[in-house]
This record gives sequence, structure tokens and C-alpha cells, in this order.
Amino acid sequence: MPFRIAFVLFPDFEELDFAGPWEVFGMAAKYVDQTWEPFTVAEKPSVRGFLGMTVAVDHTFESAPAPDLICVPGGFGTRPGMDDEKLIGYIKRTGAAAQYVTSVCTGAMLLHRAGFLEGRRATTHWGAKKELADLGGDVRLVDERWVHDGNVVTAAGVSAGIDMALYVVGLLKGPVEARKVQKFMEYDPAPPYAEVTA
Repeated sequence: MPFRIAFVLFPDFEELDFAGPWEVFGMAAKYVDQTWEPFTVAEKPSVRGFLGMTVAVDHTFESAPAPDLICVPGGFGTRPGMDDEKLIGYIKRTGAAAQYVTSVCTGAMLLHRAGFLEGRRATTHWGAKKELADLGGDVRLVDERWVHDGNVVTAAGVSAGIDMALYVVGLLKGPVEARKVQKFMEYDPAPPYAEVTA
């Protein structure tokens, strides 16, 4: 049986929020478990990200197969996305039947609007925590790189999605396999300009 992973895209999604986890799950599909099937899905056949990347998606909301895991990126498109009935409806419908529901950055706002964060611990981009808290509901925001609560895994901003996806690979296939994916990706962050605190 295939294990289907849906990347839910919308106008003005943040590119690395999508591409980071896509690389992780796609690499796992090549080298760890070839039954894994990552795919992109959106309302329309193509969608443009915030920085200009245009993605010709694999499926529309109507044609997509039922996923076992959904990954919702963030980006400035999440704000209008919260009022997009088709987008929220897809997340709510597929997430309810999925094994895992995940988000990166402000994708947590879409999970919140779809009802997945109520009573859970969660995280989002540091600059959007107040904005998410102001949406109301019983969401306990924490300052962590990723947060796992029940079957929901949220990641902080942008690059944190890579760590979140590696964590999920470890949940599903074990830490040894997750480390293989990390090694294939040569993912060993060492930024040249480390943050200096006064």
C-alpha cells in the first residue's frame, strides 16, 4: 500500500516551507521506502509562491487521492487562506483521516482555522506567534523548533520544516533511516554568520 504525502499549496506560500520537507520526504521515498508517494495539491493546476516559484501541481483538491500525511507550508498567503473555504475544507477533510497533520511556519494558522490545534501545543514562525495567539482558541504556543502533539506536528519558521520532516521520518521509519536521509541531503547546518546577541 502506498503512503501518500500531500503538500497543500496556495497562492503566496513560502517556498522553503514547501521545498524543505519535500526534499526530506522525497529523499525518503527514493532511498528508505519506495511506497512513499509525495505529491502537490492546490485548488488550481498551478500556483505561484511568495518569492515567484510557480508549481504545476500533481492534483487539484477534487482529483487528489486521500493522503496519509498532509504538510501545510506557511507564507503570506496563509492570511487570506484562512478565509478560503476550499483550502480550509480540503485541509479539514483530509487531515481528519490522515495519520499525521503537519505544518511549517504560519501554516499553523491554516491548521488552527481547520480545527487541528485546539487544545494542543504548537509552534510557528517567531514573528507570527502573537498573530496566531490572537486567533483565539485553546492553543498552547511554545518556543521550540518543532512540536509533536497527538498526530499533529508543527514547525517554526521556514528552515525548521526540514527538521520537522526529518523527525517525522524518524517517527515512521526509525531514527537510523532519518539519519540516512539527513546524510544523503548533506544537511548539517553551519551558517556563516551566526547570530550575535548583545
